Amino acid sequence: MDSTVATTALAAPSVLQLSAWALFLQADIIVKIVIAMLIFASLWSWGIIFDKTLRLRSLGRQAEEFEERFWSGSSLEELYERVGQRPKDPMSSIFVAAMKEWRRSSNKGGLPPAAGTAAVAERMDRVMKISLEREMDHLNRRMIFLASTGSVSPFLGLFGTVWGIMNTFTAIGAAADTSLATVAPGIAEALFATALGLVAAIPAVVFYNKISSDLARYALRLENFAGEFGAILSRQLDTK
Repeated sequence: MDSTVATTALAAPSVLQLSAWALFLQADIIVKIVIAMLIFASLWSWGIIFDKTLRLRSLGRQAEEFEERFWSGSSLEELYERVGQRPKDPMSSIFVAAMKEWRRSSNKGGLPPAAGTAAVAERMDRVMKISLEREMDHLNRRMIFLASTGSVSPFLGLFGTVWGIMNTFTAIGAAADTSLATVAPGIAEALFATALGLVAAIPAVVFYNKISSDLARYALRLENFAGEFGAILSRQLDTK
């Protein structure tokens, strides 16, 4: 019984030394920097993931509400006055940009029936395209960080592992001791960096693909709305 307790007491310090915090504290300064960078990249990636996911869900609901009002049968002028000068979502921004150009063109008057109509329709299409690209550029911000984290983190973790193993072999050679108790902490410290690299990279890659796909579908939804709205305005121009 006493020997078992003594063995457990001797094993406890080694277990504590192989904890994540202990591995970080006893790591080389280079490995500590690598670990800190990977932890920061992982936390920032999760912040981007939550922000983009919640933002896209909110935009989806706002787009549905706006489309319901748009196809409700009310006039475009009434909807424009209701949306106001500060639209809250990209679809409303596209609508407001086109309506502003529509109003400017309608106030000029005296346009030739063919050339004037074609020019106004072309300008409205251009305005909606610019507004769509500007909104999507805003939504795609910080996505490059997710892509970079997914591609760079494994290599950064591997660098920390290689550096840690080099230090471990140097210490083994200096101590002339190849026992497991001497080798294990250094190897665990080195592999800890690789593990963190994978922890940072895997969610970043998975959610980058998911969010990119959602953004592409949302952009297609905006393009379809811009095309339908442009067709409606073109028909109204033709009737004039």
